[in-house]
Amino acid sequence: MSSTLESASPGDPVAPPARKAAARPLSRRFLADRLAARFVTLSGVVIIAAILAILFVIVAVVWPLLRSPSAASVPAGALPAGTVPLALAVDEYREEAFVATKGGLLILPVSGGEATVVELPELGEATVVKAVAPEPELIVLGLSDGRLYPVGVSTEVVYEEGKRRVTPSVRPGSPVTVGSEGKPAGVFKYVRGPDGPIALVATGPRQLTLVRVVEKTNMMGETTREEVRILLPVEAKGEVTSLALDVRGQDIFAGTSGGEIVRFDLRDEANPKQEETVSASSSGDALGVLGFLNGDRTLVSGDAAGRVFSWQVIQAESGDSRRLARIHEFRPHGAAVTGFSASRRDKGFVTGDAAGGVEVHYATTGKSLLSLEAGKAPLGAVVFAPKADAVLAASVDGRLHQFTLRNPHPEVSWNALFGRVWYEGYAQPDYVWQSTGGTDDFEAKFSLTPLIYGTLKGTFYALILAIPIALAGALYTAQFMHPNLRSVVKPVVEVMAALPSVVLGFIAGLWLAPMLERIVPGVLLMPVVITVLAVLGAAAWAKLPSRIRVRIPNGWEAVLLVPLVVGGGALSIWLGFEVERFFLASDYRHFLLTALGLTYDQRNSLVVGIAMGFAVIPIIFTVAEDSLSSVPTGLAAGSLALGATRWQTALRTVLPTASPGIFSAVMIGFGRAVGETMIVLMATGNTPVMEASIFNGFRALSANIAVELPEAPEGGTLFRVLFLAALLLFLMTFVVNTAAELVRLRLRKKYRTFE
Repeated sequence: MSSTLESASPGDPVAPPARKAAARPLSRRFLADRLAARFVTLSGVVIIAAILAILFVIVAVVWPLLRSPSAASVPAGALPAGTVPLALAVDEYREEAFVATKGGLLILPVSGGEATVVELPELGEATVVKAVAPEPELIVLGLSDGRLYPVGVSTEVVYEEGKRRVTPSVRPGSPVTVGSEGKPAGVFKYVRGPDGPIALVATGPRQLTLVRVVEKTNMMGETTREEVRILLPVEAKGEVTSLALDVRGQDIFAGTSGGEIVRFDLRDEANPKQEETVSASSSGDALGVLGFLNGDRTLVSGDAAGRVFSWQVIQAESGDSRRLARIHEFRPHGAAVTGFSASRRDKGFVTGDAAGGVEVHYATTGKSLLSLEAGKAPLGAVVFAPKADAVLAASVDGRLHQFTLRNPHPEVSWNALFGRVWYEGYAQPDYVWQSTGGTDDFEAKFSLTPLIYGTLKGTFYALILAIPIALAGALYTAQFMHPNLRSVVKPVVEVMAALPSVVLGFIAGLWLAPMLERIVPGVLLMPVVITVLAVLGAAAWAKLPSRIRVRIPNGWEAVLLVPLVVGGGALSIWLGFEVERFFLASDYRHFLLTALGLTYDQRNSLVVGIAMGFAVIPIIFTVAEDSLSSVPTGLAAGSLALGATRWQTALRTVLPTASPGIFSAVMIGFGRAVGETMIVLMATGNTPVMEASIFNGFRALSANIAVELPEAPEGGTLFRVLFLAALLLFLMTFVVNTAAELVRLRLRKKYRTFE
């Protein structure tokens, strides 16, 4: 110590040892405080970055849905000089094209090369008048002697030393005589039905001949053919210029030079009849093209003015009759429509015209996607590639044109996602979600509107139960309940929030739903009966002498309501059975259906409202109760000092002051209900219907994602649409949570004035 004093200068102040010791912990506290502040800031930045990263991933998956389709012209070979194409087919790798000409059938390498003439033994001296390609591996030749000559075309793929080699193959079939001998088959259709081929040919200006070939194979493997011919006179303007025949053999369609479509009903094979005649062209232009899309339910027509329409046979509004309805009008051509080809993967199709124009359409959305230019010469044939990734067109000048397509999601449009769409088999446009089907020709339905509606419907029924109970409970707990009782009630309610939603959904689906189904009338009577009993109980309590009421401390009165609530519930169930027996013929479901037109599903919105309300109530209660308890006591004390009652003080002073926090509680509960998955998934029928009835189920966005995402092919349309649903759910919850946070900050700012 003496050495320290000796080394110090005479004028320097000396710090006491105790002050130095106190300064060291203080500096450590400052350092810890700075480190904590930076850690909290860094954590907040990391959280925001994580949210933005999630948003970026979702948007990146959804973005391809919004991109426009594109096409590119690819060099292709040419037909021999003087060859006029009549029909066209191509293999799935687009290496070999099969071209029907007046002389027969050619095989042409798509990328270029010499054409190979196919020997057709049944052709004889006949020439080809017209040809069609009803299937990717079938070309039917209409011969000058009245026969239809089906020829199967395909390719064999062999991989040698890692390289693919495609070998074309041709399988001539058995000709079918449909017209008069020596009379060419100029206008015809040919399909392969379940029992054999079905051919339809115009044997006169206003006469059709239908030929059904029934092939039977006996136990020895021998095949016999039986032909059934039906003559069908056509009553319409003009002569028959085009035909269409569905593979089921139920309907025949004939297009005329007068712009009409004539429909024949063949469901009664013994009595086929002309069912209706529809004007397909207001100006009477000839219909040069009729054809079915994949599935043979949507009919496409193209006329001499270049107009293209889609049609469907729908159920009439009254009776069991059907009618042909026009569904969509597509972008018109600049010249007469001469070619048509349907995709075998979806509801897309292409049309070609007499000026070399090609249009790519999609029937479900009613959109024309691309306009292509295949020279200036008229097109003799067009074909949609089997993988729907290219279009090939052959013009009458012998040129072959190839266009590669980039259109992975043609079934998606803003109207298809959020508007009404007229789907196949529906009597009118509707909002429908049905992503998968049992057949290859299924028409995908991706309307998100039923899912958004179901999400809001479930949220509404959950909040209509949760908000009154949670807010009333929070108000009573914060302002009237005894502190000792509050110390028990509040933790118990908060513990409810810890229950896993999957447990609540499991209980709701397997126990609550069947139980509610038996006591629905009683459940609907509960709010009335319990409220009446509570009011009567309160009135009776007020009439009791003071010496009895003082025995119950202030804030414990709610305990006396427990027997009334339980008894009211039991009384409601008993009354429900009696009401059902005397007024509803002992079957409330029959009454709902006949009197109100409502169906009762066991797993419905009522079950979801109760189960989800059970999950949302603790959240709203906790935040609202904290807001009510945080109101400065000076406000309540001043109100009471001015003569207001406790009830008046709670309603007119405490409640308005805490209203921002209460609103925040409701918004947080709303966000919780919107994003709920397992309760909605397990407690509803998960059916995407748009009905407001509380007795029906629904499908929410979250539940739909949970159900369908594991089965969706990665990168496919369904996969990306589900991510779009996730994006909508993200935006909904983000907006709600942001609004709740803004209200919370407003509440915090307002309370700061009382500090």
